Amino acid sequence: KSDPNFPKFEGQRILITGQNFGCGSSREHAPWGLKDAGIDVIIASDFADIFKGNAEKNGILPITLAEETVLKLIANPLRLTIDLPNQLVIDTQGNEYRFEISEFAKKRLVENLSDLDYLMDFTDKVKDFDAKQKTLGL
Repeated sequence: KSDPNFPKFEGQRILITGQNFGCGSSREHAPWGLKDAGIDVIIASDFADIFKGNAEKNGILPITLAEETVLKLIANPLRLTIDLPNQLVIDTQGNEYRFEISEFAKKRLVENLSDLDYLMDFTDKVKDFDAKQKTLGL
């Protein structure tokens, strides 16, 4: 059951917010709540580290942009497109804003992988390593 006091985002999937977003949110409850509210992307000038990791693990893309860019997006709301493979935020006026993301986080978000799904991609490599170790008598 949803909290009637929690803001309704009415189909909006991108949250643009201020500095140090997620500070004090050391548990996964904050990303769970945002995801339950329909948020898939959060744009801020910086994030609390633990929150950022928890957001990525729960399918939310935290995008860090320059403070001036974030303030511009807040002051002049436009429809945004997120191009995760190319690491771009694109507005309806054609402005592009590049963002950084680790290859690990990008792969997990693009392919919708859990930690376990990601590790399972390495099953053949682990088996090969194990076979080589057995051959060496280790």
